Amino acid sequence: MTTDITIIGAGLGGLTLARVLHLHGIASTVYEAEASPAARAQGGMLDIHDYNGQLAVRAAGLMDEFEALVLEGRQAMRILDRDGSVLLDKADDGTGGRPEVQRAELRQMLLDSLPAGTVRWGRKAAGVRALGAGRHEVAFADGTTAVTGLLVGADGAWSRVRPLLSAATPEYTGTSSVETYLFDADTRHLAAAKAVGGGSMMAPSPGAEIFAHRESGDTLHTYVMLTRTQDWFAAVDFADPAAARARIAAQFDGWAPELTALIIDGDTAPVLRPHYTLPIAHRWDRVPGVTLLGDAAHLTAPNGEGANLAMLDGAELGQALAAHPGDTEAALAAYERAMFPRSAEAASEGVHMHELLNGDDTPRALIAAFLDGEPAS
Repeated sequence: MTTDITIIGAGLGGLTLARVLHLHGIASTVYEAEASPAARAQGGMLDIHDYNGQLAVRAAGLMDEFEALVLEGRQAMRILDRDGSVLLDKADDGTGGRPEVQRAELRQMLLDSLPAGTVRWGRKAAGVRALGAGRHEVAFADGTTAVTGLLVGADGAWSRVRPLLSAATPEYTGTSSVETYLFDADTRHLAAAKAVGGGSMMAPSPGAEIFAHRESGDTLHTYVMLTRTQDWFAAVDFADPAAARARIAAQFDGWAPELTALIIDGDTAPVLRPHYTLPIAHRWDRVPGVTLLGDAAHLTAPNGEGANLAMLDGAELGQALAAHPGDTEAALAAYERAMFPRSAEAASEGVHMHELLNGDDTPRALIAAFLDGEPAS
């Protein structure tokens, strides 16, 4: 098959690009390894920022649909000490500029906005190769291939497209998260529900933090962050959920029971998510006919900006291609010229936030930064 624009990856960034291109009358094909939109869980809540993610939504012409997805009250945020005392409690007054939505619903919104057949499901990219003159061939795991005049890698941390542009590979940050859920929290896990409040809660300490979000209804989604080696996590038996919960909870010995209950009483098997990063200033020289967006371009440890940046990447790339008809290279150069410094700045801010969360003066330094106007990730 030969197509003009091929996007590898049907995440938020790749779908935003396809949508913006569609609005400008430009066809594209998105190839996705997952078998269907419901093939796996899509993660939890996302705060979509007015300075990047929402700009992408506007460029996609989907603000009304987006606003219908917003969960009211979820911008509330509190910081707790390890003994459960509330150190900072910020109510959601609707002016925060970072409304919360469910990732799966946001993705479905983008999918629904595309012409039927735009996304080809169950097509896992196995390799790519340059054909010359800016053209590339993608080989899929099912034995098929696609030749394209423009190849966009929106395929995440372990991008198959990235090696065409860069020799950089993700490196472990030293920190991993373990996720679990509590369902019917307001009736079955009342103390934990009260600790989390109506939005998000963070209980930071050097090398060990508990974060939780209130999602739809009274579901609590917990993220336990631990600074440990990969060998340490490899010794945790995640095939035995109860044993894994106990091992993780043991890292919070002496913490308030309403906080450790977010781990011990989890209604789902704990899921390990190691954090990887590319170099902060990751960039590449212009290579004809190919570019990257989102985590494929600028992977960082979770800092609250990843999804927002991916969507803005997709929107700006789509707009650049529309603004340079017949001159793909000019469009790619313009897109990358803006994307490189933007992603480097966000990565640097993420490192700073990590230091606030894990420094010897946390949580006091984190609270001081928040009161000084720095957004919580």
